[in-house]
Amino acid sequence: MAHCAAIIFGPLTFIIWYFFANASLVFAFTLAVTVVVIACPDALGLATPMAIQVATTMTAQRGILFKSAVALEDSARLQAVIFDKTGTLTKGEPEATDVVTAPEVTESELIMIAASVEQGSEHPIAKAILQKAKGTAPLTASSFEAVTGQGIKAQVEGSTILMGNLSLMEDQKIAMGGIKTKAEELGKQGKTVIYISKDGRLVGLIAVADAPRPTSRETVQQLKALGIESIMLTGDNWATARRITTDLGIEKVFAEVRPDQKVDKVKEIQQEGKLVAMVGDGINDAPALVQADVGIAIGAGTDVALESADVVLMHSDPLDVIKVIAISKATRRKMIENLWYAAGYNLIAFPIAGGALYPSIGLLLRPEIAALTMAGSTLLVTINALLLNRTELD
Repeated sequence: MAHCAAIIFGPLTFIIWYFFANASLVFAFTLAVTVVVIACPDALGLATPMAIQVATTMTAQRGILFKSAVALEDSARLQAVIFDKTGTLTKGEPEATDVVTAPEVTESELIMIAASVEQGSEHPIAKAILQKAKGTAPLTASSFEAVTGQGIKAQVEGSTILMGNLSLMEDQKIAMGGIKTKAEELGKQGKTVIYISKDGRLVGLIAVADAPRPTSRETVQQLKALGIESIMLTGDNWATARRITTDLGIEKVFAEVRPDQKVDKVKEIQQEGKLVAMVGDGINDAPALVQADVGIAIGAGTDVALESADVVLMHSDPLDVIKVIAISKATRRKMIENLWYAAGYNLIAFPIAGGALYPSIGLLLRPEIAALTMAGSTLLVTINALLLNRTELD
């Protein structure tokens, strides 16, 4: 834009002064050169990139990595934030709290079977079971087969073992017996119940529970204060989901969501006309992170999640979402200020450079003075962008 102004107003200044005001050739040419110099777009060109550069550098030093300028800008306009539960709002390190066995099965036998199936798994629930079985030698397991959204099937020393949720047991026609009543009691306590069957017969269950991260509640409260809706997304049952949302003060939750349904839930919120951020850490969260307007990955998450996200929180702290929004708002504010400074400078400088004040008060701006003034506007934009470092994020 400034280049166009120089091309138009430079020659126009010369024509007006030389042909219409009867000024000398040198005088008219000097003013034309002054206008071209004053129209140099340095300040306008630096207004946005400088603010973005300062913001990304400052946040990187605080463990927040923005992968694009678009994500930095869009974060200021968020209307809803969807949090994956496990590993994001919660510690992702559940503990096995209860073990219930069938009459003919001992607790140690059940834990050994479960640990044999889960050995090598990185899933938080698997880690809880393996921790419970610590010091126990696992049995030989093979033929692992994941059942999407339900659990896992494997062969353990010739026996077919199923481990997963109630849906898996029902689909496989596994008889519950009296254990189902105990499972329902544990479920009402907000615990995740893992059913275990052997050769078509339920042999027991293990209940695990996950605690919220220390800053999760504060994150939800601050988002609410900003007028941003917090939503929790989880594959756990409704009782578990409600236990967490009640603790954190989250009003909207999607529970019992299969991994392939997470994208649909993000789209559902977007269809309400809201700009949505998705915060997650797992492989199953990756498609939802891509679908969201701003994908935010927890630094301790999987490589796939980190690659899919627009923003990475290296400290794995959900409260950093507030910092993302704060720096985004501050950056957009500096962009607008810089554009106004640059535009205002040109608005004032153009008439003066063109000699508009010369006939009345004799003010004439020479090319070398115009060059210094132009440098001053660039310095003003740069200093204003650097003031972003004073943004309080901690």
